[in-house]
Amino acid sequence: MADHVDTEALRIRWARALEGAHGPAGGPDPVPYADRLIARWREPQRRYHTLTHLDAVLDHVDVLEEYAAAPDTVRLAAWFHDAVYLPERSENEERSARLAERALTEAGVPAGTTAEVARLVRLTTSHDPAADDRDGQVLCDADLAVLAAPPSAYAAYTAAVREEYHFVPADAFREGRAAILRRLLGRPLLFRTPYGQRHWEATARYNLASELEMLSL
Repeated sequence: MADHVDTEALRIRWARALEGAHGPAGGPDPVPYADRLIARWREPQRRYHTLTHLDAVLDHVDVLEEYAAAPDTVRLAAWFHDAVYLPERSENEERSARLAERALTEAGVPAGTTAEVARLVRLTTSHDPAADDRDGQVLCDADLAVLAAPPSAYAAYTAAVREEYHFVPADAFREGRAAILRRLLGRPLLFRTPYGQRHWEATARYNLASELEMLSL
């Protein structure tokens, strides 16, 4: 799936987030780091977890910024949350978190911020932030916002996910996907920020229930 994302705008977004994490002291040239991450998000095995997804998550973080304790830390976590992505592997979040630890340390980001970015990346394994974890709630809501997409966009999302798992037989994919949908629908809340609950919760539940019904046919 081709990405139609303004990479120069992405570089600027990366530089601003990195500057916010560094504070007044600043740091090294941010462009090489952005370019290496952009290259990862463009890897050929990706169909949904692409630059378009990254751009959308960053947009959603901007929408939810008022709820975050450290918005630029959340933005850095968004950049790294699927930076390592191999559909056939189960430890992508852990490997992405370790990449963040290495890259941000090299870039001179303070140790506390680097550790927080890695924690947030690992949190996307479960998308289950604690009640007092404001930054975790913003990142998880931003990542899950696609569930509340309009029907055509939601259909494109589910098709792209299926393409990423093309190597899984149809019956096994339906069974696994249905289990994920049931788990999500079984949660008291999909979204933890007030904005997410107000604007995305009902639509996301409708989309998930509709997809589950289609998988059962």
